[in-house]
Amino acid sequence: MTGYDINRIRGDFPILSRSIHGQPLVYLDSASTAQTPRQVLEAIDAHQRGHHANVGRSAHTLATAATAAYEDARAQVAGFLGGHDPDEVVFTKNATEALNLVAGAFRPRSEDTGGDPRFLLGPGDEIVVTEMEHHSNLLPWQQLCERTGATLRWLSLTDDGRLDLSDLDAVIGPRTRLVSWVHVSNILGTVNPTQCIVARARAVGALTVLDASQSVPHRPVDVGVLDVDLLAFSGHKMCGPTGVGVLWGRADVLAAMPPLLTGGGMVADTSMIGAAFRAAPACFEAGTPPIAQAVGLGAAARYLTDVGMTAVARHEQRLVGHAVDGLADVPGLRLFGPPDRAGVIAFVVAGADAHDVGAYLDQAGVQVRVGRHCAGPVCARFGVPAMVRASFHLYTTIADVEALVKGVDAARRQLC
Repeated sequence: MTGYDINRIRGDFPILSRSIHGQPLVYLDSASTAQTPRQVLEAIDAHQRGHHANVGRSAHTLATAATAAYEDARAQVAGFLGGHDPDEVVFTKNATEALNLVAGAFRPRSEDTGGDPRFLLGPGDEIVVTEMEHHSNLLPWQQLCERTGATLRWLSLTDDGRLDLSDLDAVIGPRTRLVSWVHVSNILGTVNPTQCIVARARAVGALTVLDASQSVPHRPVDVGVLDVDLLAFSGHKMCGPTGVGVLWGRADVLAAMPPLLTGGGMVADTSMIGAAFRAAPACFEAGTPPIAQAVGLGAAARYLTDVGMTAVARHEQRLVGHAVDGLADVPGLRLFGPPDRAGVIAFVVAGADAHDVGAYLDQAGVQVRVGRHCAGPVCARFGVPAMVRASFHLYTTIADVEALVKGVDAARRQLC
């Protein structure tokens, strides 16, 4: 695609032509789920109409075609992540499941039966996260610590919504076995560093896991450059369908990682007394996988590649600047997060309940999310029960941002 033609891009998204309460749809909840272009809808429809069959099992024509489409989607995703080995891409149902697959791979050290020591935990061991995490990258590690006796530690937030790295070497220390953190905050828009955290984790021999749910859909991401061991994201946030996500992992890490889920499709040989598992990625994809959804995700990767992720990131930065400038003029409005943020803006209006602000905006056709955004510790850190969040994507326009600013100011005058 030559240049950034916003009208052409918006024309690819059928839902953007509809109205809400008699007003043009202004969709500003892309951090929750992105809208789907016709190219993805058509790819899913074509697959279901012409190639619907199970994968990796039968040898008949439909099954062979379905398997080829499924594996092509895996290759498309691998290319989207920097052109790496498709066998390092595991399809899951979402980022939450991907992160749970990693957490579920660990065993208590007391139950050591000869597995890779990187996936054994016990009292005295530590897992490190951050105060900025989505619940999906917090709860699995809390549960793992309860199950194994390990200790959970975290990097705190600064007042401007960044990670406090002043005690990085103290928090990530010789007892650390795994560090898992969010690449881009879903509530503050903070773009977190990776190089210094990875370097420190490597120095102490810890595994690294990156929640890239809010970065992969919005900016160029090369897993080789990031240098993490494992990375997770959801398809529905990058213009794909719901029901599919990705766990990317280094080949050596996936080879050492025990599968959490077992069953059909992931075994090489089975008897009544045991089984031998297939190599990755198959060993992590037990049962019938999300086939049509994976095909849709592959189409979404192609679509975003054609638009250009660098262009998408630049477009969103222009939107963020315009939104921050406009909202700064609304009396009583408090923004959360650093100035150099991604396309996520969270705020409250003094004297107005956040849910009332969201309801007022909805009546004007402006779709935002209100609440804790699955990041309760962040809201607690800033002393608010809920925030209004507007989030952008490649199809968002300056007019959408202006509708947001106008709506928030009108809500303030109505509610305060």
